[in-house]
Amino acid sequence: MKKLFPSAADALKDIVKDGQLLAVGGFGLCGIPEALIDALRDTGAKDLTVISNNAGVDGFGLGKLLETRQIKKMISSYVGENKEFERQYLAGELALEFTPQGTLAEKLRAGGAGIPAFFTKTGVGTIVADGKELREFDGETYVMERALTPDIALVKADIADRSGNLRFNLTARNFNPAAAMAGKICIVEVERIVATGEIAPDDVHLPGIYVHRIVVNASPEKRIEKRTLRDRK
Repeated sequence: MKKLFPSAADALKDIVKDGQLLAVGGFGLCGIPEALIDALRDTGAKDLTVISNNAGVDGFGLGKLLETRQIKKMISSYVGENKEFERQYLAGELALEFTPQGTLAEKLRAGGAGIPAFFTKTGVGTIVADGKELREFDGETYVMERALTPDIALVKADIADRSGNLRFNLTARNFNPAAAMAGKICIVEVERIVATGEIAPDDVHLPGIYVHRIVVNASPEKRIEKRTLRDRK
């Protein structure tokens, strides 16, 4: 099967629809599929529910889709760096399903592994558990969480071979593999593509069986978060 597409727009044009559930990789500003997010914005698809650890920042990453009002709901763990997100949420214009970070990762991993639900202690006794099944195991209370199986996963990797085997770079390996596994259709943006077999077996972080389409973005912006300290004169 041919997996390499000439552009992000070509990889998305026949599968993106209004109202879909999407998973988007990334951790903070690291490992964001920049070209795929731009292409998704350009499709004009609306009423999207997006699963992502973060919600981007203003003018970058998923922040671009919030600015165009294409996202109706976010399923996220951390959203504190996006003023437009805050404005829409407080105004009642954007739905939010807050999910503890480890639970979010496991919901995606479970979806990719064919596990429909699991029990966790995280969130018990808080609003995270509201409306969910509780069960006791060995004297401890657990909450049942449903797995996530998005229609499309947009993922960023460092290198892919032509069979779709992927290698991620450092922290970009965080949510991207789980999102890729969970998606019914997985589209990967990479900085470099090599011949099948060129990635050493021990360096394959995600096998190509999970990857359906690949696009190359050799020069992403790749913004970097920097620690800022108060000036103590």
